[in-house]
Amino acid sequence: MLNGSESIATLIIIAAAFAILIWGYNRAKGYGRLGILAWLQSIVLMGPWLLFFGLFAIGIYLNLVGILFLLVTSIAVYIWLGKQLRGAGQEALLQQKAAERIKQEAEASEESSQSTNSTEFENNTASEISPIPDEDLAELKGIFGIDTFFATETIPYQDGAIFKGNLRGEPDIAHSKMNQKLEDIFQDKYRLFLVESPEQKPVVVILPKTNDPQPTTLAQKNLALILFIGTILTSLEAGSLLQGFDLFSDFGRYGEAIPLSLGLWTILIAHEIGHRVIANRYNIRLSIPFFLPTWQIGSFGAITRFESLLPNRTTLFDISFAGPATAGIISLLLLVCGLTLSHSGSMFQLPTEFFRGSVLVGTLARVILGSSLEASVVDIHPLVVIGWLGLVITALNLLPAGKLDGGRIVHAIYGRKTARRTTLITLIILGFVALFNPTNPIPLYWAVLILFLQRDLERPVKNELTEPDDTRAAWALLALFLMLATLIPLSSSLASRIGLG
Repeated sequence: MLNGSESIATLIIIAAAFAILIWGYNRAKGYGRLGILAWLQSIVLMGPWLLFFGLFAIGIYLNLVGILFLLVTSIAVYIWLGKQLRGAGQEALLQQKAAERIKQEAEASEESSQSTNSTEFENNTASEISPIPDEDLAELKGIFGIDTFFATETIPYQDGAIFKGNLRGEPDIAHSKMNQKLEDIFQDKYRLFLVESPEQKPVVVILPKTNDPQPTTLAQKNLALILFIGTILTSLEAGSLLQGFDLFSDFGRYGEAIPLSLGLWTILIAHEIGHRVIANRYNIRLSIPFFLPTWQIGSFGAITRFESLLPNRTTLFDISFAGPATAGIISLLLLVCGLTLSHSGSMFQLPTEFFRGSVLVGTLARVILGSSLEASVVDIHPLVVIGWLGLVITALNLLPAGKLDGGRIVHAIYGRKTARRTTLITLIILGFVALFNPTNPIPLYWAVLILFLQRDLERPVKNELTEPDDTRAAWALLALFLMLATLIPLSSSLASRIGLG
């Protein structure tokens, strides 16, 4: 039976879940059948995990067969909904194209009559103050048209200019046409960005190539090398502490710490490989990784910069998502394998209360290890430790803030405005957690790291207006959900009720 506080907490969680579902439905229904289908895809993708944790909370435990059945069913329904979505999308696209063509033809004559006066005004104002040479500015205006972007005002901006006006047609098609004209005229001299103004209207920003991201300097490479060496030491130290000795007090036992350290490095390297494989596919350059050493868990991952401009938000999502997806899958597999291989007499002995530190890890441990978790101490395989550390590192990098992988994912899916808000919210939450749990230094560490190094968003991509597809949005929701499930601890009452200690 639930006591009063537990009942209230359960009701709050249920109410919050329904509020999120209703909010998603209200947001999706404005897009008609396409929006509803996309909303259903998100629910189907997250459904198995929500059902698993919901049943777990009331004391019903699914075994691995049940979990796999839920996942397979979810994937099958997701694929079916995807086919329905693509079919509906093709029909809607044809209708939209026809409506746009009629509208463009009706407005073409009116805008053409205004273009002469507008162009004359721009030549008399912007050319006097724009940092772009007059001859270049005149040619730049030639890339616009009533079928792509009808420019009405030119404003100087940094070393380039902002062109205000009206967007015609789909953002990705308009950007492609304008960018092709720009390259035909100037080759590699200028860059064209299609972004949203503070007034939430499409604008074109043109900047010279000199504003491109710069390659890593020699000093930065030296810093990366120092951090790499430091991370090797901290990963060895973390491995030694997990085995009950201090490496720096007894360095002769360094060989005992190497296996755990190599396991941790496997996950760190897999994370970086995931980023770089997708970046190479898009022909995007990445900087060398700047690893973040820490005594607590060996490493907090790495900071990696983009050294190329990104063409669109889909590219930003794919590259940002690939790293934590690769590391997360490997970590989860290691964790499950370690729990399965755990037995009486395994190498590590952990207090059962440790499993209360993560909803995801605690529930998986309860399903696989069963009644053995009712003891005060449980014997576990070393792979459990490696997988657990990998999940924590991956989840921390998925925090929706600034230039972290999670912040980039939110930027790619929901736009810059939402990414700014989630960055602020993340910093506030980390501050509160650090304040009320001073014994755990990790939240404070990450709050400082984000505030001083990672709080700024990634620079705008060339086409900021075209959103990634609904499949990527669903994967983003799943990643953020699993991040929360990894970092949020089980309450003492719930952990005791389900048999964790």
